[in-house]
Amino acid sequence: MDLGLNGRKALVTGGTKGIGRSIADLLAREGAAVAVCARNAEEVAATVGYLSSLGVQATGRALDVGDGAALAQWVGDAAAELGGLDIVIPNVSALAISSDDAGWKAGFEIDMMHTVHTVEAAMPHLEQSSAGSIVIISSVSGREIDFAAGPYGAFKAALIHYAQGLAFALAPKNIRANSVSPGNTYFAGGVWEKIEHGMPDLFARALALNPTGRMAKPEEVARAAVFLASPAASFITGTNLLVDGALTRGVQY
Repeated sequence: MDLGLNGRKALVTGGTKGIGRSIADLLAREGAAVAVCARNAEEVAATVGYLSSLGVQATGRALDVGDGAALAQWVGDAAAELGGLDIVIPNVSALAISSDDAGWKAGFEIDMMHTVHTVEAAMPHLEQSSAGSIVIISSVSGREIDFAAGPYGAFKAALIHYAQGLAFALAPKNIRANSVSPGNTYFAGGVWEKIEHGMPDLFARALALNPTGRMAKPEEVARAAVFLASPAASFITGTNLLVDGALTRGVQY
């Protein structure tokens, strides 16, 4: 299937590792120009170099997405470098599990407000696109009561609501908004690898919840996000797509 991404311009936050990196990679392989950000300057440079080697325009910047002003500046600069924006994918999470004040603050500032700031900064550019699309990365923890039921789950649920509200509000402007809710996703250097080695009992319990007997791979989540972002999904907006290998038990109507 031709996703219609050749020549499109996409922005991915947290695009140097895990799900974000896989999303950026797949967008580039489909012919889209890609802008990425992350905190580590060396990793940003390496990712931009790799994406450029795929034959597309790529750009990136090291920044803390919790800094709303810096984030908005980068979104504007990236749009100027790429010549516009068609696709915006806020992907960064604080992974705030603890229910203390620090956890709630981190979840609000990173998961929630980084997403809002990214979308708002991109909006003037999306309005100029013939196929504007927003894909917000949420989590099964936004639907399920699990071990991440504190700030992480609460703000992931809020992101699903936010995406659906955007879909309704932006439909007259031909801008779509959807969310993707991955299940447990395993990759080298990721949180589940750290839990596997540092908290083996928790890892075993989490793995046992997956009926497939394994966790997701980042590229499996990326395929869902890139499809939803693409013109091939032109009449899909306001949906929350689970990519969880039947991990969740509730029926999603």
